[in-house]
Amino acid sequence: MQYMLMLNETAEDFARRDNPEEAQAYWGGWNAFIGAMAQAGIIVRGDGLLGPATATTVRLRDGQRLVQDGPFADAKEQLGGYFVIEVADLDAALAWAAKAPSAASASVEVRPVMPPPEPAT
Repeated sequence: MQYMLMLNETAEDFARRDNPEEAQAYWGGWNAFIGAMAQAGIIVRGDGLLGPATATTVRLRDGQRLVQDGPFADAKEQLGGYFVIEVADLDAALAWAAKAPSAASASVEVRPVMPPPEPAT
């Protein structure tokens, strides 16, 4: 079964990405996690995301497109990336989520991937 791991990070986590004193440790943790998933053969797809300051949010209200720079929510955690993994069950997905570096400082949301709809006949 496929599960999406939504990797949330704190503002401090995002800042570590570019801090010369912390970047090596930050990326080292992620490279180890990604390497372990790759070795296990469970990665279907995944991407890291640039920080929330690069986001643009779009809403449609009363037929008007409203565009806002930055993330919609002012939250303590923001989405930093995702992986879709193929594992046996939710317990296995949760075990992998617990190994993500962001699980220690923020959170990892785990959701089953919805199967494609049956074609209309």
